[in-house]
Amino acid sequence: MINVFQPSLGEEELAAVAEVFDSDWLGHGPRTKDFEAAFARHIGVPADNVVFISSATDGLFLATELLGCGPQDDVVLPSISFVGAANAVAATGARPVFCDVDRHTLNPSAENVERSLTPRTRAVLPLHYGGHPGAIDEIARLCRERGITLIEDAACAVTSAVDGQACGTFGDLAVWSFDAMKILVTGDGGMLYARDPDHARRVRALAYHGLDQFSGRSRSSRVPHRWWELSVRDFGHRMIGNDLTAAIGGVQLRRLPEFQRRRRAVVEAYDDLLAGIPGVRLPPRPPAGHTTSGYFYWVQLPPAIRDRVAADLLDRGIYTTFRYPPLHKVPAYRSAAELPGSDRAAESTLLLPVHQSLADADVRTVAAEFREAVERAATAAHI
Repeated sequence: MINVFQPSLGEEELAAVAEVFDSDWLGHGPRTKDFEAAFARHIGVPADNVVFISSATDGLFLATELLGCGPQDDVVLPSISFVGAANAVAATGARPVFCDVDRHTLNPSAENVERSLTPRTRAVLPLHYGGHPGAIDEIARLCRERGITLIEDAACAVTSAVDGQACGTFGDLAVWSFDAMKILVTGDGGMLYARDPDHARRVRALAYHGLDQFSGRSRSSRVPHRWWELSVRDFGHRMIGNDLTAAIGGVQLRRLPEFQRRRRAVVEAYDDLLAGIPGVRLPPRPPAGHTTSGYFYWVQLPPAIRDRVAADLLDRGIYTTFRYPPLHKVPAYRSAAELPGSDRAAESTLLLPVHQSLADADVRTVAAEFREAVERAATAAHI
């Protein structure tokens, strides 16, 4: 099977894990702090404002809790988004308000967001679809003008940027995902950034039982008097990262440039090999100044044949998918909102395999099989 997503792990990651085993400390400790500092340098922010957590979804739950969202609040997010984002809003009692997206980029415009704002809007929570930054600079400007908190779901955007500024640093809060299907993986895990240092300190406490002092292993021999006593000021969770996964993440972060070079080569090959297929639209090229992680490679084809093509490819050992089903159609969040861009995108979009472990032969196989599957489906559907 040629997978849609696949991590790249090897001897360097195994050696890093072995070092953690030898240290006899697997929990939250010095390697976690090192990983936080390295990631902070990667996105250009202070290390104290970055927190390694158990998942990006947990980060979104922390963000909405930090803001004190509740039944009196609305949070605007694109309908084409991961369900974890909507869950993080709804869990507080706040109302997810879904905005439309561009049918080709699957990202919301500032106008899409603005049309969905209400007098109760507490925050805006856009996703960088497939790692494409989208209109994040314009959305950030809109939020600043309206005094609305901006939470960036940068789960797919670990190397994405606009004019050199990392996605995730345009707003007030942001999360990145390092789960087993992402570009940089730690098995499970994520990073949270808070622009306000006070927010970052509170997030760190909320992520660890509400404790306002660090209780893990430290390189410093200095410890407070009666270090075992608890100082709890919030009802917190246990959503922290650990040294075992942080050690893997540190290696993966160093390897990101090689990962991105390979992903760019795969995308360029697809662009050449898939050009000119009747009825098929390739992904948008990033505008000038935009850098994309290339996490998704999506094609759009007539709705009448999309599912048939996907099934045909699966029979030939090529896994494809669609991310993310529109949330305004999900039973838990079903709404009467008219979101034509989201609906059209969901009916026509298919994600092809794209990851840094794809061999050139695999890329050619996917392209050739896709081209043939489209021809067969179009013939069968009389298109």
